[in-house]
Amino acid sequence: MAEYRLGEVEMRFAELIWENEPIPSGELVKLCAARLNWKKSTTHTVLRRICEKGLFQNRDGQVTSLVGREDFLAGQSERFVEETFHGSLPRFLAAFTSKKKMSQKEIEEIQKIIEEHQNRGEET
Repeated sequence: MAEYRLGEVEMRFAELIWENEPIPSGELVKLCAARLNWKKSTTHTVLRRICEKGLFQNRDGQVTSLVGREDFLAGQSERFVEETFHGSLPRFLAAFTSKKKMSQKEIEEIQKIIEEHQNRGEET
């Protein structure tokens, strides 16, 4: 997956698109004015920047994503673990849980993810 980096402002803008896509660019301008207090020129400038990054496209006045929200966030998470914990998910989990008490529900969800991955390994 390509490496995408978004600042805080671009991320808020991307969230608006993902929540409302496909969205006509004129509607996006109105939405940004209402939610972000942006002018039309600001909306078009930020839209152009994130389209250049390959995350979204604006074709015939219709804005859609080229990369879905979940795929984007998965890539961000993967890069964070790689850069911060040398790719070690166990080291990430150890660091994360050292300061945060996990609920029983969270433990069960993590166990379910592990079991699903173990089952995938058995199928191959």
